[in-house]
Amino acid sequence: MIEVELVGVRIELPSNQPLVLLREIGGDRHIPIWIGTPEASAIALAQQGIIPPRPMTHDLMVDAIHALGHSIALVNIVAVEDNVFFGQIQFDDGTTVNSRASDALALALRAHCRIWCAEQVVDEAGVRIADNGDSEDGSDAVEATTVDEERELRRFREFLDDVEPEDFQG
Repeated sequence: MIEVELVGVRIELPSNQPLVLLREIGGDRHIPIWIGTPEASAIALAQQGIIPPRPMTHDLMVDAIHALGHSIALVNIVAVEDNVFFGQIQFDDGTTVNSRASDALALALRAHCRIWCAEQVVDEAGVRIADNGDSEDGSDAVEATTVDEERELRRFREFLDDVEPEDFQG
């Protein structure tokens, strides 16, 4: 397993499909995961530290887990099949529950726990982004090693070109 951090939620244009971006800790690969709008909102709210007046579903889950005397120890992204990512939530007593990757990530942010990704998932879905310092504006240059990565990277760059802060408002 490779530890990753959640970079943020983005909106891919022109489809307006949300995605969450994970980054390999100690490496240069990023893992884009396309998710649903409700999950994107839940992740963005938690990342911004916004606490709603009434608990949202993921807040309720964490509160219920704590009320039962347990905590979420970590979450794992364990597989990807046909661009569908699978997650697991691991509790402090070792119990593991299968989950959608987006729900596991939303819970991880609220539980302040570590996020891990199976090495095969990072190898299959990861995109290398390295700063080689030779661009005029200081932006990251992207190196892709396969045709699929290059195509995915091109789509990701096109998406980033059109992202505006207003895309994240509800």
